[in-house]
Amino acid sequence: MREKALKLLGLMRRANAIQPGEDRAGEAVQAGKAKLLLLASDAADNARRRAENLVNGRRTLLLELPFDRAELGAALGLGGCATAAVTDLGFAGALTELLAGIDPERYGAAAAETARRSQKAQRRKKETEALKRSKRNER
Repeated sequence: MREKALKLLGLMRRANAIQPGEDRAGEAVQAGKAKLLLLASDAADNARRRAENLVNGRRTLLLELPFDRAELGAALGLGGCATAAVTDLGFAGALTELLAGIDPERYGAAAAETARRSQKAQRRKKETEALKRSKRNER
């Protein structure tokens, strides 16, 4: 499961669905694009505090990964990385599901929350499409 999660992080990087590094991740959170803010297990206290402050009052979930900076950085093709923001809801859901498989107690709630958000987004998308169809039919 750990290997799958690390490979998924690499796939997110290739799909441009993750913003690695504290600056880029912070910009994604502040712009409201981040669905998850990931923190390496060995992140410095200052990085941890800044990440907590970034997500405070926002809809972004903060997850401490079971990977250290070197593992996270290697998965993302970087030397080392303590913080990254996932900007795609589908990838966020897939990652939290994999993490819940590794440690259900620690990541189960995050997996349930991302699944709930994904269902809500799908429902809104269907409603929007139905509304567009009904407006076309009225003409």
